[in-house]
Amino acid sequence: MRKQDLFRLCLQNLLRKRSRTFLTVLGVVIGGCSIVIMVSLGIGMKEAQDKLLSQLGDLTIITVTAPQGGRGKVKLDDALVKRLKGLKGAEAVMPRQSLNVDTIRLYAGSSKRYVADWVPIAGLDTSAMEPMGFRLTEGENISHSGDVILGQYAAYNFRDTLRPEGANTVDRWSGGWDDNGQLADPPPAYFDPMKEKLTLELENGEYKATLVLNPVGITKEDYSKGSETSEGILLDLKDLKALAEKLHTVKKGASPYQSILVKATSINQVAELEKQIKALGCATESMESIRQPMEKEARQKQMMLGGLGAISLVVAAIGITNTMIMSISERTKEIGVMKALGCYVRDIRQLFLAEAGVIGLMGGVVSCVISCIAALVANLAAMGGPSPENFRLAILGGEGATRVCVTPPWLLLFAIVFSVLIGLGSGYYPADKAVRIPALEAIKSD
Repeated sequence: MRKQDLFRLCLQNLLRKRSRTFLTVLGVVIGGCSIVIMVSLGIGMKEAQDKLLSQLGDLTIITVTAPQGGRGKVKLDDALVKRLKGLKGAEAVMPRQSLNVDTIRLYAGSSKRYVADWVPIAGLDTSAMEPMGFRLTEGENISHSGDVILGQYAAYNFRDTLRPEGANTVDRWSGGWDDNGQLADPPPAYFDPMKEKLTLELENGEYKATLVLNPVGITKEDYSKGSETSEGILLDLKDLKALAEKLHTVKKGASPYQSILVKATSINQVAELEKQIKALGCATESMESIRQPMEKEARQKQMMLGGLGAISLVVAAIGITNTMIMSISERTKEIGVMKALGCYVRDIRQLFLAEAGVIGLMGGVVSCVISCIAALVANLAAMGGPSPENFRLAILGGEGATRVCVTPPWLLLFAIVFSVLIGLGSGYYPADKAVRIPALEAIKSD
């Protein structure tokens, strides 16, 4: 039997009993929608968890420190930096050193009107800032000795000496939180730190140092890269070393670096990369210890929701089997005639399997369309209503978007293929039963 004839007979037989076909397809639609929507909800929950974690910092960053507070055999030096760069899965490596002194004061404005009584200071290999994922909200990277980069909220550290106590600072948290759980835009600071003269005064016992800073950029806050990205000052590592020697903060025999930041090529590489670093005798810190339990919980929820949806599709499979068995009972004589005319047994089996597969295909396609519409409506409702921007975010997602349902293309393809397989599996027994009916007995039946 030619394929076009097989397809034509398949459609004719399905359309012959439209109501029964419609109800059977409806069962598949309900099952398919259950799977797609349930799994979409699970993926949406995982996306929300990942965004929550990303607010705490870059999930691919691993902070390497010496064991036992630096008293172990491993030293954080250039030799270790070179070894870390050679590890599989390491995209970038950046040594980091903090400046720890007795007193730090940062002044701004004429006559030192604005004062910050404490500012975290760190030295970095600034050439690695871009591959490490540092994002500048303003300005450019350090290119000359004496240049510094300020943390995103460094300006809020200052108090105004001309204002009364208790009303001489700007609270950047006063704006509250927006609907997406993000910190709302803070009120403006007293001054723009990129346009003011900044003077840094340091004391460490009897040693003192005064520096006039040249801010060239402001980095976005990211605590995984250090608290300095929020309220501190970033210097080139060479400048910090010279300053530390001047203030005599370098202890004999101590590691050259306080910590080393290692960026993995992807989130999936963090655990393996962290394992390799620990094998070198170093201690590590990362968001992986928080992310993995949350991801495991999200995966369990996805499996549970997908299992609930699969139950509906199994019920639909029973409906397909019932429909095909009834169809065979009504078409017994037709089967006998086909056999008497010399139709191959495989053609009869293919005909009934094709009918069951088409039912699964139609149900899968319709269920995907309905599920996408339902997901879009749910996302728009969560975003506050329809608008051109919300439509884009509801479908494609993006920074700041909170989607209830996330329906990736692979999920739609899986739902269609799974529905077809369910149809074929459900139709196998009826098709096998049809080919086993003797031709003479089938012709005699009414």
